[in-house]
Amino acid sequence: MRIALYEPDIPQNTATLIRLGACLGIAVDIIEPCGFVFSDSGFKRAGLDYLDRAEITRHSSWSAFIAQTNKRLVLLTTKARLPYTAFDFDIDDVLLLGRESAGVPEKVHACVDCALRIPLKPGLRSINVAMAGAMVLGEALRQTNGFGE
Repeated sequence: MRIALYEPDIPQNTATLIRLGACLGIAVDIIEPCGFVFSDSGFKRAGLDYLDRAEITRHSSWSAFIAQTNKRLVLLTTKARLPYTAFDFDIDDVLLLGRESAGVPEKVHACVDCALRIPLKPGLRSINVAMAGAMVLGEALRQTNGFGE
């Protein structure tokens, strides 16, 4: 299983997801361009000393990422109808998270294998992308026995 971040624009969220990946043994793909520099102090502070322990692959663009992956792409989006709790995850899934400011464009929606949402109270738009990634990754790992011992 992997986490992929599409053009992330908040360094603290990206570092938090990289730290999560390091702690759970999940690789993280960063699809550039990012809205920050990887040496940003907020990025380093949120990642603490976990950044060096994470498996991170940076892709120069969406096209470069698509050319290198052959796994099922599972997009987390507020536009999906299917809740993540009703989905059967596979150990080889790539959980794709969009930009904090804009999600992903239609060209990305058109390429994914499935789209999932987190059910929210009516009238509320979304939750923090790092929290969303953690919630769905936790369920995916639970379903696939990916937590280990």
